[in-house]
Amino acid sequence: MPTSSSSELIASSREPRGSREARRLRRAGYVPGVVYGGGEPPIAFQIPARELRHALAAAGAVHDLRIDDGRPTPVVVKELARHPVSGETIHIDLMRVRLDQPIQATVVLELAGEQDAPGVREGGVLEHVVRELTIEALPGDIPDAITHDVSSMAIGETLTLGQITPPAGVKLIGDQDTVLATITPPRLQVEAATEIEEETEVVGETPTAAPEGERAEAGEGEAPGSE
Repeated sequence: MPTSSSSELIASSREPRGSREARRLRRAGYVPGVVYGGGEPPIAFQIPARELRHALAAAGAVHDLRIDDGRPTPVVVKELARHPVSGETIHIDLMRVRLDQPIQATVVLELAGEQDAPGVREGGVLEHVVRELTIEALPGDIPDAITHDVSSMAIGETLTLGQITPPAGVKLIGDQDTVLATITPPRLQVEAATEIEEETEVVGETPTAAPEGERAEAGEGEAPGSE
């Protein structure tokens, strides 16, 4: 029976036969994949690319996988490979899960309110250093993404993992001091400060005086025929 808040994946089993067979499947409109875990042997499958695309676009991290005439099994996406140019999914790994046991997963970190941040309005640049977070939660509680409001950040401020408030039932994994984002000063401002320092150094240099003899010779040369 399908789990609540999940999408169903209808796939058919296949025999793993190497990269040539995988390319043939893709040309025919299928995505090859493997499901494993849950104390059962791994199963290679193929699924229509269009159905997979629609299922992955639906809300919820848990999907019900049905292979051939088997019963639906709750799974989560473990790894998804995309074509470097087209961005189309070319392979997918799924992991069987139990809905009553927490698992670790990776979710996207989205930053909201960037244009309202004082640091950005003053010309600073928001650098999104870490774009994915590792979490632990029950499969049904895994969010599609975690959103954090950065509208109050000023130039020079940083956002760390410890400042993120996860949804109920979700635990963040990692060093709480990990920097996720920062607002750096405007590049032109930094370059201008560097130029001022360099000019100050040049202006501050003491000119070297010419020796007495050279000054005398220069004076003689300025007034030829004065004898």
